[in-house]
Amino acid sequence: MKLVVLDGHAVNPGDLSWDFLKVFGEVTVYQETAQDQVIPRIKNADIILINKIVIDEALLQACPKLKLICVLATGYNVVDCHACAKRNIPVCNVPAYGTNAVAQFTFSLLLELCNRVGHHDRLVKDGAWEKCTGFCFWDTPQMELAGKTMGIIGFGAIGRAVGCIAKAFGMQVLAYNRSRCAEGEAIGEYVDLDTLLAKADIVSLHCPLTPETTQIINRESLTKMKDGAILLNTARGGVINEEDVRQALESGKLRGFAADVVSREPILSSNPLLGAPNCILTPHMAWAPIEARQRILDSVTASIRGFLDGKLVNCVN
Repeated sequence: MKLVVLDGHAVNPGDLSWDFLKVFGEVTVYQETAQDQVIPRIKNADIILINKIVIDEALLQACPKLKLICVLATGYNVVDCHACAKRNIPVCNVPAYGTNAVAQFTFSLLLELCNRVGHHDRLVKDGAWEKCTGFCFWDTPQMELAGKTMGIIGFGAIGRAVGCIAKAFGMQVLAYNRSRCAEGEAIGEYVDLDTLLAKADIVSLHCPLTPETTQIINRESLTKMKDGAILLNTARGGVINEEDVRQALESGKLRGFAADVVSREPILSSNPLLGAPNCILTPHMAWAPIEARQRILDSVTASIRGFLDGKLVNCVN
């Protein structure tokens, strides 16, 4: 059995081990692979592990030995699952590995907007506190979360985890989701989108990117939000209209915006959010704690073992 990892760097930049794969056969690991290098590298492979590599009809035709595709992520839109199914090639993803990590990071972004800890740390180290006549100072408005309302768009596992943290901070939780569950009802109140936008002090996005959610936050929806609300996005860049969000920041309609994702990644220098006031951007890293990435590798182990045993797990096609 030949196994090939095509773009392993994101999940394992060197602080984890690929040795777990060796029990299944001969293993080749590539940290990065350009799209035109894919076929030469996997033409004799039985099992491939990918992250963002595109697997389409033409590639499948060129690699007839391929038996299993493991995606080192939850999203699998890079794979033509229908074409794989026609060839009886299972595609397995990794569900729910980063729930706690992304929820934690969401509040890291929110707290940075509320308190600007990093900004004040730099001021102290630049001598600003030393020059004060009083015992303290703050350079930005400070905001307390207790008593505020958080509106969560997308109340799946991550959204509900964010809701639990919000409740621990003493916040009221409103949720907008296409379906409801008892677990969600125990955390927050399900409402329609317009109600959530009108009542929330903080709106946090945790929905998948679908035709229905593409640019769900736009000029129209922003006008329905409270003046001075905060917007957070740790879902997908495409769920907001970036130019409209920039304008809302410039006008003061939004107090702040923080995101771990943008519409085109890596970010382009032309992205309208760059340079926007009260805007914090991080490089798609919410999922990256070593504990979460180890869960990815553990899940892939289960998928490969299940495939070999004739009991597929996490198969999406």
